[in-house]
Amino acid sequence: RWCCHGGSHLSALQKENLLETCEKLATKGKGITACDESVGTIGKRFAGAGIQNNEKNRRKYRYLLFSTPGCEKYLSGAILDPETLSQSAFTYNESENLLKDAPTTLVDVLNNKGIVVGVKPHLKVYTLPGTGGDTVMQGLDGLGERLQEYYRKGARFTKWRAPFQVDLSSGRPTRLAIQANMNDLARVALISQDVGLVPVVEPDLVLAGNHKLDAAIAINTEITSTLYKALLDHGVFIEGCILKVNMVNPGTECEEPYSVEEIAHANLAVLRRTCPVAIKSVNFLSGGQELDTVCSRLSSINNLKGNLPWNLSFSWSAALQLPLLEGYKKSGFNCIDEAYPELQRLYTTEISSASNAALGIYKPEKRNSGAHIPPINL
Repeated sequence: RWCCHGGSHLSALQKENLLETCEKLATKGKGITACDESVGTIGKRFAGAGIQNNEKNRRKYRYLLFSTPGCEKYLSGAILDPETLSQSAFTYNESENLLKDAPTTLVDVLNNKGIVVGVKPHLKVYTLPGTGGDTVMQGLDGLGERLQEYYRKGARFTKWRAPFQVDLSSGRPTRLAIQANMNDLARVALISQDVGLVPVVEPDLVLAGNHKLDAAIAINTEITSTLYKALLDHGVFIEGCILKVNMVNPGTECEEPYSVEEIAHANLAVLRRTCPVAIKSVNFLSGGQELDTVCSRLSSINNLKGNLPWNLSFSWSAALQLPLLEGYKKSGFNCIDEAYPELQRLYTTEISSASNAALGIYKPEKRNSGAHIPPINL
């Protein structure tokens, strides 16, 4: 068998099921909400809002998001932490302003809305010796067995992140780190598809740095082209994959200004040069950008994409959730139960904005929103 066999080991039914999931995730105007924060990460976010980090509060918070009325109009998928796959849901008693335990699960809540359930199977990052700080994700050992369990619990796609940082002075990201991470993503994709899960592969070049936009284009081009070469070499069924990727941006400390249109053209240039037409959807991560900024950039990308074949949408966590937790803090709520209706209204506004960005019709809140404004040197 040739190495680039495109999933010839998969049955026709397996491929059909993968394609069906991809079609659902690639629904025009809808995106993926990323709710896969680890216990530690969500604990930090809760601490900033004054919420105690325990299992019940994490469950209540995720239920608040998933049960938001009408969220299925804007969301095609939701990425969960493995803990959430096993958690039970609630019912909301409006007269008592109280969330009460229910016999159903959080997965049931999403399935009943037609939102595809995904899971984050990777573990913690590990620093590659000799690279100056580049990392790989741990979690490949025992992955097949874990994914079979996640599938039984209702997951239908996986998301594996490969983070990179830019430091041009030290040559990062190194080619070793790029190659190692992309090979890992390819193995994850291969194993995911064999279990029946669509792999959402996520190379993530973080925003920090002082690099210019042309450097970001070059680095992202190398990373994404290496990814698809690895996927092909591993025999992954490309049509049964989704790409989740960072937006191509200059570093946050870059001293050169760029318009939102220049940033959009940079993203489209990388996609044209690297992304196969077999991919149905490219879902951009927010990467620490504020909601108005990232919506403006996604909307501009869609406005300028012309006849390019991909659905270009979102898969956001911080951009959607940090404003919610900030609203919780400012409103002085004592518990998530009290905040339930108000935060759901805010969440609806946010995901509606994200949907408009995916359609290219978002109206920015500020002048020059989405442009890169150089930091002021004090």
